[in-house]
Amino acid sequence: MMQAMQIKTYGQVPVQLVSVPVPAIEPTDVLVAVKAAGINPIDFKTRNGEVKLLAKHQMPLTLGHEFAGVIVKVGGQVKQFKVGDEVYGRPRDSRIGTFAEYLAVDTGDIALKPQNLSFIEAAGLPLVGLTSYQALVDIAHIQAGQKVLIQAGAGGVGSIAIQLAKSLGAYVATTASPTSTVLVKRFGADKVINYHQQDFSQVLHGYDLVFDTLGHTNLKKAFRILKSGGRIVSVSGLPNARFARQTHRSWRKAVLFGLATLNLTWWEQKYHVRYDFLFMKANGAELAKLTNLIEQGKIKPLVDQVFPLAKTQAALDYSEKGRAHGKIIVKVAD
Repeated sequence: MMQAMQIKTYGQVPVQLVSVPVPAIEPTDVLVAVKAAGINPIDFKTRNGEVKLLAKHQMPLTLGHEFAGVIVKVGGQVKQFKVGDEVYGRPRDSRIGTFAEYLAVDTGDIALKPQNLSFIEAAGLPLVGLTSYQALVDIAHIQAGQKVLIQAGAGGVGSIAIQLAKSLGAYVATTASPTSTVLVKRFGADKVINYHQQDFSQVLHGYDLVFDTLGHTNLKKAFRILKSGGRIVSVSGLPNARFARQTHRSWRKAVLFGLATLNLTWWEQKYHVRYDFLFMKANGAELAKLTNLIEQGKIKPLVDQVFPLAKTQAALDYSEKGRAHGKIIVKVAD
């Protein structure tokens, strides 16, 4: 048996510490003794049922979307990992559950943990790292010299995205509070917009890309700062019909998403730009590429607070306030 943090139904209900069986592994899986897990907005959005159209889960559900730990068992077809390997990863949507002492995870979703990071530091990187990589590299194809706005530069995603964009040679602007200005400059931001005093849409012009992590009015304003042919990649807006087609979802969802984003389509046409919604996918190969950048010192994680497993609900509450600088981590084991 093992300890895990679960919910029994969707809604704003507290996660509870329960005792459940250690998961069995498939031939291409490994069993990981989880040392630490990262907290992300997707955790409370999953709990609240806000992503049911994109990812369905069975109840009771162990929450948690990223981890770092040690392999204690390997499946019969596993060749690239062995017992004792220190790994980190983001399990695929159908197999989340990192707020637990053990996790069964497909080897396609993990990579060796960066040697220069602790388990605490590494646990907060897979989701935000892959989100940043897929936004900037897979979708936007950022090139050296291009101008990029990354919203909320002191946050979990923003702090990694700034560093990744700089490693790709981009000119990076970001939004931050006055108390975070020094921090985001340390990450490499070339221009910092104090959102308490400035409206970024009145200051920035001619940008190639906006990486939107905030949504709502900030997303609408983002269209104004792009040059013709520019792009918005959003993790906080709504999925559109293009996203439905690209991810092979049903025609019903394509119609539904299209109707829900008619305003975004209109703004695309008005400003001659493109809007893409990103729902990050697990990808161990891309995580290994990030590992190389981390070990070269080009990307460094920022940990805000660490909570014990039994206090996961407090960690989620803190995350929902949206005031963390860097990542919130759940320490599962020493």
